[in-house]
Amino acid sequence: MILDDVDHADVLNPILRAKGIKSMLGVPLLAAGQVLGVLHVGVLKHRKFDADDVELLQLAADRAAIGIEHARAFEAERHARQRVERVQAVTDVALAHLQLDDLFSVLLPRIRDILEADTCAVLLVDEGTDELVARAAIGIEEEVEQGVRIPVGGGFAGRIAASGKPVILPDVDHADVLNPILREKGIKSMLGVPLVVAGEVLGVIHVGTLVPRAFTGEDVELLQLVADRVALAIERARLHQQTVELDQLKANFVAIASHELRTPATSVYGVLTTLLERDAELSGELRRELLRVGVEQGERLRRLLEELLDLSRLDSKGVSIEPSPLRLAGALRQIASDVVPAGTVFEVDVADDLGVVVDPIVLDRIMSNLLINAVRHGAEPIEVSADTGDAYFRVVVEDSGEGVSNAFRPRLFERFARTDSANVGSGLGLAIARAYARAHGGDLVYAPGEKGARFELTVPQA
Repeated sequence: MILDDVDHADVLNPILRAKGIKSMLGVPLLAAGQVLGVLHVGVLKHRKFDADDVELLQLAADRAAIGIEHARAFEAERHARQRVERVQAVTDVALAHLQLDDLFSVLLPRIRDILEADTCAVLLVDEGTDELVARAAIGIEEEVEQGVRIPVGGGFAGRIAASGKPVILPDVDHADVLNPILREKGIKSMLGVPLVVAGEVLGVIHVGTLVPRAFTGEDVELLQLVADRVALAIERARLHQQTVELDQLKANFVAIASHELRTPATSVYGVLTTLLERDAELSGELRRELLRVGVEQGERLRRLLEELLDLSRLDSKGVSIEPSPLRLAGALRQIASDVVPAGTVFEVDVADDLGVVVDPIVLDRIMSNLLINAVRHGAEPIEVSADTGDAYFRVVVEDSGEGVSNAFRPRLFERFARTDSANVGSGLGLAIARAYARAHGGDLVYAPGEKGARFELTVPQA
């Protein structure tokens, strides 16, 4: 296109007239039939551009277009390479660290730099409360220091966790955010994506800027790529931590079990050795006393081995639950007759016609342990009661002792947990009872009563 007289032509750029340009010639920048732009020249005095001028400028424009296309391709390749390198840097960190604190301390600065943002934070889902908990942050460290919690589904991060999709906030000041720290720190725009592994949302990672910014689809894609790797690293770190804890539990279990077994085994061995080597020297009374001790310790050893086998079956899901109808009162009285010493003040306050559906072996395991626990650590009278609803039945075992101290309650159902004053029992009974209850789809809880220790067994009904 030729403009012989710029002063009287249709031009939108006022600079052309302001600079005093009188005539102009412009040609398109073409590459593979696509218009990349325009190349134009101008003169400060009137000039008649001719066909030769047009041809010459078009030749120059064609070569310029090829150069621009090559430069763009090079820039795109360089940008893609940098992006891959940045994502790879995150991957390298994710593979190198197994502790979450170490992982986040290295990852967050890199993520912030990759997205050219001012802040970066990770919030993880607390399954117990269905909330997001601030786990690590850079630029907004107050999130972690103040223990910020966001309900899943609420606010910026909560929406991301609930939907499992990225969310962009172009204007934080006028957006629905529950965390006041975001506005207090002057964050203007934010981008957040979910941390997902195998379809499960572990948490949210978000970045923010202190100046308004229009996050692009490319930004979203980049942060999601990074988040996918961070999520895998978090899952890997968690599995590592669980493995460490499991190994420690196994080591502790073997050590404690060995100790518990050694005491009765040593007693039985000592009795048998004495009887074998000194039988002729022993009086009848002493022989009977040794036999009594041997039987008691042998029974203790037998019961401990049974408990360890119970735990092994429960841990390996080797317990088969086979519910069947039975009259609860009769079953409870039969169990009590086997474990409650004669003469103990004991009552089963259950209607004789109350029928339930329960695995009788599981009921025996649970109630035996509860009654033995009441006899050993509680006081008379001991009472067993029951009630039933449309979907469950509940059995309560209550004694008249001092109950469980507040300090010991958190450890009550742990394996080998015993109070300092307990000098009998392995500390496995309540752990086994609860495990059997849960294997049956129910639960066993400690519910302090007015008298002493009070345990509630709840079992669902088909």
